[in-house]
Amino acid sequence: MKEIFGREGDDSPASPRSPGQRLRSLLNGHSVAGQVWVLQLALAVLLVVAAVLALVFQAQDASTREARQLSVVGAESFAHAPGTRAAMRSADPGALLQPQAEAARKASGVDHIVAFRPDGIRGPHPDPRLVGKPGVGGSYQRASAQVADQLPLLLGSAAGALLLVTGGAALVSRRLRRQTRGLHPAEMRRMYDHHDAVLHAVREGVLLLSSDGRLLLANDEARRLLELPADAERRPVTDLGLEPQLSALLSSGREATDEVLLAGDRLLAVNVRPTAPHGGAAGTVVTLRDSTELRALAGRAGVAQERLKLIYDAGLRIGTTLDVGRTAEELAAVAVPRFADVVTVELLEPVLRGDEPAAGASAELRRMAVDGVPEESAIYRVGEVLRYVPGTPMATGLTSGRPVLVGDLRGSDAWRRQDPEGTQRVLDAGIRSLIAVPLQARGVVLGLVNYWRSAASDVFEEEDLAFAEELTARAAVAVDNARRYTREHTTAVTLQRSLLPQTLPEQSALEVAHRYLPAHAGVGGDWFDVIPLPGARVALVVGDVVGHGLHAAATMGRLRTAVHNFSALDLPPDELLNHLDELVTHIDTDEARAASLGTGGRGADDVGPWSGGADGDTDGVPAHLGRTGITGATCLYAIYDPVTGRVTLATAGHPGPAVIRPAGTVSFPEVPVSPPLGLGGSVPVETTELTLSEGSRLVLYTDGLVENRDRDIATGLEQLRTALAAGADRTPEETCSAVLDAMLPDHPSDDIALLVARTQLLEPARVAEWEVPSDPAAVAPVRAGCLRMLESWGLAAIDFTTELILSELITNAIRYGAQPIRVRLLYDRALICEVSDGTSASPHLRRAATTDEGGRGLFLVAQFAQRWGTRYTPGGKVIWTEQSLDGGRPEPGPDSAEDVLDQWDDVPAL
Repeated sequence: MKEIFGREGDDSPASPRSPGQRLRSLLNGHSVAGQVWVLQLALAVLLVVAAVLALVFQAQDASTREARQLSVVGAESFAHAPGTRAAMRSADPGALLQPQAEAARKASGVDHIVAFRPDGIRGPHPDPRLVGKPGVGGSYQRASAQVADQLPLLLGSAAGALLLVTGGAALVSRRLRRQTRGLHPAEMRRMYDHHDAVLHAVREGVLLLSSDGRLLLANDEARRLLELPADAERRPVTDLGLEPQLSALLSSGREATDEVLLAGDRLLAVNVRPTAPHGGAAGTVVTLRDSTELRALAGRAGVAQERLKLIYDAGLRIGTTLDVGRTAEELAAVAVPRFADVVTVELLEPVLRGDEPAAGASAELRRMAVDGVPEESAIYRVGEVLRYVPGTPMATGLTSGRPVLVGDLRGSDAWRRQDPEGTQRVLDAGIRSLIAVPLQARGVVLGLVNYWRSAASDVFEEEDLAFAEELTARAAVAVDNARRYTREHTTAVTLQRSLLPQTLPEQSALEVAHRYLPAHAGVGGDWFDVIPLPGARVALVVGDVVGHGLHAAATMGRLRTAVHNFSALDLPPDELLNHLDELVTHIDTDEARAASLGTGGRGADDVGPWSGGADGDTDGVPAHLGRTGITGATCLYAIYDPVTGRVTLATAGHPGPAVIRPAGTVSFPEVPVSPPLGLGGSVPVETTELTLSEGSRLVLYTDGLVENRDRDIATGLEQLRTALAAGADRTPEETCSAVLDAMLPDHPSDDIALLVARTQLLEPARVAEWEVPSDPAAVAPVRAGCLRMLESWGLAAIDFTTELILSELITNAIRYGAQPIRVRLLYDRALICEVSDGTSASPHLRRAATTDEGGRGLFLVAQFAQRWGTRYTPGGKVIWTEQSLDGGRPEPGPDSAEDVLDQWDDVPAL
């Protein structure tokens, strides 16, 4: 910048300049100062010439005036001298006056004296040839001509000088405006001072090199960083004593970006760029930045960044499952080798059971993970129980709840206390440093994490404690979630299994086998049931409550109880599911109302410990179904009649059954589609009837068997078909095992309930049926026929009670019912008596007064039968009773049958 603007007199220590340099800068015609100097020199020369000419003309004029005065004096003296006038009038004035004129010239000091007559004729004259000749007029004309000839030259010279001065000033002014971009001198000065201040104040070295590798400019920071000599400018960079690599880079002229090079004890980030592309002269600009401290800071920042990345990865990789053992393994895998060379994780025994460790309880820990060394080389292997000796770093950490650092294990006697031989093996393996961090969440210590470093790594320092504690805290939350999940999962499994059938009821219609498998992510709401019905019939139920956890299990129990209650009414499948749908709707409404009041429809102890299951839904319930509602429950209800071999079934949003015929063919009967339970009966439930031959197998299942994240339902059904068709002669138990072996995924995401029932038919010889006319006289013949059938079946022991029951039921049917009236006896595990008629009016048991004539019949039936009831059919009703085959009956109560009979004996005959 100094050379551009031609600034002189700059005595700053940053850029000292010698007198020779200043002179060269001044004489440089390319600078504004040089051009101004040339213009000033030309003006000075012109002024000197003009002054000399003026002096010459002035001296000449003075001489002329002096000569004129002398001439006048001499002429007057000669003219007034005696005899001059007469001599001039003579014929030869020159001869007469020449001696006198010469004497007067000498006396007056003039060059010569010439006398003229009035008519212009010369008298005496130094040149005799001019005596007597005219001369005054011609002389004046020649003098005037000479003056006229010199005047244009003089005027031209003056005009030329003026034009030269004016043109030079305009030229220099124009170049000055172009080079200074029209800035005023004050602005130029201010801009130069600003740029100069910035150049030398900036904390980055700046060098300007010429195209031949000479240093043109260096700011203060560059001189400091490179320790440049005072006369560095104009010298080649190779002569400045720089480091070889730095000198080679600067002299090469190649571009560079943040190349780190050594300069003394500093590390410099060097940038090199050419100046020519930006409009300047060919050269190079170099910037230097001291990165010595930045490198150290970058190292620390890199460590911090790596640890932040490790914390982030820990959040992603730790707690992927709700298993405490797997979570411990994930923690160890994340920390090795990015933070420690070896990591061991131990958990307190109650944590493994899902319990919360009590304060002051036994500190027995079980090792759950070892990473960084082969498991067999560890002092304690995975699965072993250990107790740390008081005073050791591990015991101190467990007791205080704070991390403990042992920088050098070789000098720690407290650590050796645990196992002198084992700790020596650890030292021999190269382990040198330890941080023991208690694994705690919500203020409760759950276990211990030990981070170890070998001699090949830096020892742990105080600043590592905070990071180890943060990393362990992240894992502790996941371990605590897994622990609480384990507790809830265990509770839910226990509840689920307690709500499912513990043993199947005895019945002769079906040979049944079942399986229930809870999901790995949590217990769901799948259930099954086998319910004996009157008339030797059996109901098969399979249902599914969407969701997981205690809430789903409890809801399943409510629905199963409701199905049992509705089954006691002997409702058809479609009516039963309609009633169940209404129940679910009421449950949803009540729970939604409770949720709006802030109770969530559950008690405080029924809150899941984690936010979202494996798929991110709360307790596994899809978000659109809500947390408290149970909308999404499905159910399949089927009734099998062993007398006719017919199956009547209906489904509410549940997959239909599979049927295996005795020949081994597998089919999936079409069942009318109905929406899941809880949708308010928007679509009526329809029933389907199937007729199955004896030995057929009816397979009921939940959707977890045929559908999961990796398999759609169509593929699952096809696989189920293949598994069922593989063995036509399998028992139900073998069928269940074969299906699960073929269909069960490695990690089930949903519960699976499977029910396989092989059909059996009641032998025709064990079924007897009579048509009864609407005539009281018909009671006796029918009753007699029934007694004969009992005798043929070998049931004579119960003929009296059977006769009494049939007499009462047939008489009531004739008296109060309508045709058709039928009587049917079924010989199964119990004797079943059925009396049907064409009305839907149902009899009711009531207590009769002593004076009442009627009202005791049903009471007698209830006393002598083990069970009795009424079921409705499309054409009327059926009143049925069941009696034990061995003749047993319920224990007599306060009003026993004998008492009732005694009352009949006391009634007077009408």
